[in-house]
Amino acid sequence: MSDGVKQPVAAPFVLRVAGVLVGCLTAVLGLLYFAVAGTALGAFLLWPRTRRRAHALLATGARRLTALERRRRSVFFRDGFPEHRASDRQILRYLAARTCSGLLCAVVVALVDFGAVLAAVFAVSVTRSSLTWVDLLSQLVLGGTLLFLAVQGLRALTEQDARLARECFGPSERELLRRRIDELATSRAAVVHAVDVERRRVERDLHDGVQQRLVALAMLLGRARRGRTPERADALLEQAHREAQEVLTELREVAWRVYPTALDSLGLREALGGVSERCAVPVRMEYDVPEGDGPEGDGRVRGAAGGRPGPLPAAVETAAYFVVSEAVTNAAKHACADEVFVRVRRAGDRLTVVVRDTGVGGADPGGSGLTGLRSRVAALDGTLDVDSPLGGPTTITAELPCA
Repeated sequence: MSDGVKQPVAAPFVLRVAGVLVGCLTAVLGLLYFAVAGTALGAFLLWPRTRRRAHALLATGARRLTALERRRRSVFFRDGFPEHRASDRQILRYLAARTCSGLLCAVVVALVDFGAVLAAVFAVSVTRSSLTWVDLLSQLVLGGTLLFLAVQGLRALTEQDARLARECFGPSERELLRRRIDELATSRAAVVHAVDVERRRVERDLHDGVQQRLVALAMLLGRARRGRTPERADALLEQAHREAQEVLTELREVAWRVYPTALDSLGLREALGGVSERCAVPVRMEYDVPEGDGPEGDGRVRGAAGGRPGPLPAAVETAAYFVVSEAVTNAAKHACADEVFVRVRRAGDRLTVVVRDTGVGGADPGGSGLTGLRSRVAALDGTLDVDSPLGGPTTITAELPCA
């Protein structure tokens, strides 16, 4: 997750130990700061008229010590934090908690050092005096137990230090998980809604378009069968033939709106070319996606040999196609556009689709068509931006991750 703490390389054990010891010293600095600043600003913090300004001054100094703590985490623990500015309240709360944790850690470290000295003294006394096996075993068990508890305490305090840093310098793991769950739940609901809207549109197209034409075709054929003269029957059959061709054309259009088979057989570039050919207004296409040398020459991006990116995922191709198809259709039907410009470009692991028309603008981003597109793009962790001021032009930009 890009907005959380990144640890690409684990810090060496010795470096982390040094970071813990330095943290004990910075905790002493925090204690001194609160003691001095609290004494100097205590009266101003209690007076309502000066409380806000005194609180800001206290947070300003605390922010500098917090920056030192952030630097310590970066140097000794190799933590990478996002660009995040915490509030004054978060800064003071973090520094207070970090000071208490660091002081407690310093006490535990001091006890460990004291225990190490006692262990050395005990070892020397063992060589110079005679102890029974019972006394020796009891001393070893007691010392080992205390050492184990001290090590576990240091480990818990170190983990708490890392958790406090994440909560102050960036979203916590729980917050990141909650955000991701909310995003997935919203995306899932949006996809279900978009699929339902698309299904209803297909049903409406079939009922109002294809079905009515088929009824008309059946009526023409029936009239041709009942024709009293060959000339009348031939005229009705010719009209029925034209109607059948129009039905096939409309049925093909409905099928393309459901899923274009050209994506599987020819690739994204050729499928978008079909959109341009069927559009009632001129479409200028700029396709800047690296092409591979596939066996069928289908124009798709092939393997990553030579450092080139891998092929576009099928879901990304489908989403890009529907973005272009819906935007071009809207420009031709509703925007009164004279021309449409389409640019499809891949840079690294992102595919950018831009559709701009010369229409009157005023497109509603909350409309059913654009909402469905936004849901389809969001399901792939992409973004869809609609810029359509009154008077135009309308620009639709979609960014789709290809990883």
